[in-house]
Amino acid sequence: MELILVRHGLPLRREVVEGPADPVLSPEGNDQSRRLANYLMGEGIAAIYSSPMKRAVQTAQPLAQATGLPISIVDDVAEYDRLSNEYIPIEELRKAKDDRWQKLLAGGWESDSDTLDSFRSRVVSSLEDLIGRHPSQRIVVFCHGGVINQYLAHILGITTERGFFYPQYASIHRVAAARNGLRSILALNEIAHLRE
Repeated sequence: MELILVRHGLPLRREVVEGPADPVLSPEGNDQSRRLANYLMGEGIAAIYSSPMKRAVQTAQPLAQATGLPISIVDDVAEYDRLSNEYIPIEELRKAKDDRWQKLLAGGWESDSDTLDSFRSRVVSSLEDLIGRHPSQRIVVFCHGGVINQYLAHILGITTERGFFYPQYASIHRVAAARNGLRSILALNEIAHLRE
């Protein structure tokens, strides 16, 4: 079977006083989602899954509309910072030389809801469960950069706190999953669909 992991499109910056920020997609993120749907709609998708976070669900919606498939929500593929009261796109932090960007580069782990081990465990077990439900099929899971990093690091047998690479917004990452348990990474950061 083929597991397609998709990082959500570019969201709006959102900072709130109380509760999780959980931002929606920006206009650019909505455009990325439409391009993504056009790119994937002819690939024989059997099922669409998404993190419960708004930016992931909104990224999944154009593909669901194009294929007529429902979006099934999987809580365990939510990002590690799902309870954070702010979401600032990394590009904004980097451009502003924000102290938070330096903190991210240093690789420290900060989460209001997960330890690194519990995050990795819930990501791996939930994706393996989805693989088990869809032998010989192709499914798409709309999720987050941290989720993609942890699952692919698991396949490669490496440990990482923040991640070992940067998944672009609305990027595609493909994994071949054999019935015998072998997992092979077929593509990382596929973004041809985002080009003009």
